Amino acid sequence: MAAKKYFYAVGKRKTATAQVRLYEWKWDSVINWVSFQDYVKRWDLFSVLLRALKITKQEDNYYFEVKVEWAWESAQAQAIRHGISKALVEANPTLKKTIKEDKLITRDARQVERKKPWLHKARKASQWSKR
Repeated sequence: MAAKKYFYAVGKRKTATAQVRLYEWKWDSVINWVSFQDYVKRWDLFSVLLRALKITKQEDNYYFEVKVEWAWESAQAQAIRHGISKALVEANPTLKKTIKEDKLITRDARQVERKKPWLHKARKASQWSKR
């Protein structure tokens, strides 16, 4: 059996990391060895996941296999979107302008701020009293 040709990219968001393989034919897309319709529980995350494919009008030409780790649903979906965008640019460099205009290639590096000692949360302190 011949090796499958795919385009590989890593997408990241918060602590989520998504390893994306983008294949050039239509098939069922998979996330963590489960169909992506079954993996994603929230309906609003479908548009986040498929954003890069929709704006480039490539949803019928590609399917993806993703291994995603860490974080929660929303951060995972955004990491997958980032990985799919980077893999699409690798597959077809002419799509880079369209994807870059929508800011899908840019890595959002914001992290959760750590909790400091003597505070309730990262920045929330006890109320100060004068007396």
